[in-house]
Amino acid sequence: MTPTTTTATVPQPRPALWSVKDTAAFLRVPPKTLYEWRYKGDGPPSHRVGRYVRYLPDEVHAWVLTQ
Repeated sequence: MTPTTTTATVPQPRPALWSVKDTAAFLRVPPKTLYEWRYKGDGPPSHRVGRYVRYLPDEVHAWVLTQ
C-alpha cells in the first residue's frame, strides 16, 4: 500500500484594508475627492468599519479597470 498524502488547506491572508489616505495615494487624487465620490455614489466601493471608511484593494483595482 502506498501512503496517502493529505494537504491541509491553509487560508490565504486577505489584503489589508486601505484607508482613505492609502486609496487616495494609489489613485493619485486628494482624499477629499474620495469623500465627494462616496457622497455622490461614484468612485470605488467603500465600507464603513466603525467610524472609519475603508477600501478593499481588489475592489479598487476592479473599479479602476472599469473606468
